[in-house]
Amino acid sequence: MLDLRLTRAARPAVQLRRLLVAAASAGTGFLLLSCLGYALKRPEAAGSAALRLAWCVVPVAATVYLALAVARTDPGTRPRPGLSAIGLGPARLMAVSALVTALSTTLGSLVALSLFLHLRGDLTGLPFDGAGASFLAAGKSLPLAATLTLLAVVPVVATVAVALALRPSDPRPVVRPQRRYLPFVRQAGGPAVGGRAAGGPAAGGRTGEVEAAGGGGAAGKGTPAAAAPAGVIDPRFTSPSLTDKPDDEGAGDTPAGLPWAVALVAAGLTAQAYAGRTPPTPAFTFTTVPTGAGFFLLGWLLTAVGLVLAAPGLTHLCGRLLQCARPGALRLLAGRGLMAEATRIGRPLGILCAVTAAGYAVTTLYDSPGRPFGPLSALGALVVAGCAFATLLTVAVETRQGRAETTDALLRLGAPATVLRGAAALRAFALLAFFAPLTLAIAALAAFPLTR
Repeated sequence: MLDLRLTRAARPAVQLRRLLVAAASAGTGFLLLSCLGYALKRPEAAGSAALRLAWCVVPVAATVYLALAVARTDPGTRPRPGLSAIGLGPARLMAVSALVTALSTTLGSLVALSLFLHLRGDLTGLPFDGAGASFLAAGKSLPLAATLTLLAVVPVVATVAVALALRPSDPRPVVRPQRRYLPFVRQAGGPAVGGRAAGGPAAGGRTGEVEAAGGGGAAGKGTPAAAAPAGVIDPRFTSPSLTDKPDDEGAGDTPAGLPWAVALVAAGLTAQAYAGRTPPTPAFTFTTVPTGAGFFLLGWLLTAVGLVLAAPGLTHLCGRLLQCARPGALRLLAGRGLMAEATRIGRPLGILCAVTAAGYAVTTLYDSPGRPFGPLSALGALVVAGCAFATLLTVAVETRQGRAETTDALLRLGAPATVLRGAAALRAFALLAFFAPLTLAIAALAAFPLTR
């Protein structure tokens, strides 16, 4: 009952994000059911039906990524002090997030099923003068098992992804075994002070080695070594723990992978240029992929992956550029904010850039009267682009929530609210000014082989 109250008592903005997940799930479910209808209408075109179903992997992945971003920003399932005492620990909150995601995506799948049955004429007759009968297999019975399997794809995958991403982890640092560092302690500290007597006969010399490591230098001058408790290793000879390692999301650390990302983008554009020397025959479409179009698909995939991997590093670079040439308080706040949130903001921004570049290439591909942009293609593009944009906005909200304590501290110190709003606007303008020309250039290069 308490879980249900946490879900119902969410703010309108949270409910709106959940409705966006349901809408994305409805669009993806309708696309999957349309593939089933196409297969029922044209049983002889099994290859084309399988290709349509394979293209649905893209909207499914976009919907799952949006559901994961919404689950991370849900304030009702965030751990708070005192919730563990009433049975809402991290594992229980993770289960609540997975349950909310399952409910949202299942609602969308049910809406998709209702709309699909309505357009087929199974509920109240064929609407729109039977315009959808050509690709929805109107008049033919739907196989129940296939329908339920396709409708369960998005809820199951999204729920599992949320459960795996939000699963609780052990906050305790990993304890290194002491035997691993004893040979190094013995070499660094030299012979034990006083032999086995320093560590005592019960300790067997192990404590003596620790004492020699901690005070070997002092013992050489005649000063007795300080007694160390048994089982303690000198911190000079221990490796840094996982918590001491630098965080990739820190303000001073550049996200790794930028050189490899640039190499992937270059490899993708090269593959597309190589494939553009001999245009494939027949023409490349979503339902017909000729044999020579493999390099086109490989190039698009490499370019998209490279953009996603390069976006965090480029976002970090934007933050550094904002702080160049004697920055003031406004540019300093904006630049440090971008550098600190480069990994979190960069990934969805790279996905949006990849979707934009792919959309430009698809528009160029279908820019002819012989290949019109059909309703299902438009729905798929709308689902993918909408999920990418909504994910970026959701991550921006998550970033704002993560900076809430810093913002409150600045306000208590007397920083004007206009400066904070100006820093946020400057960050958005810097990202737009940097990524918009880059995306347009890559999109033009990717679509150039298709225009030859």
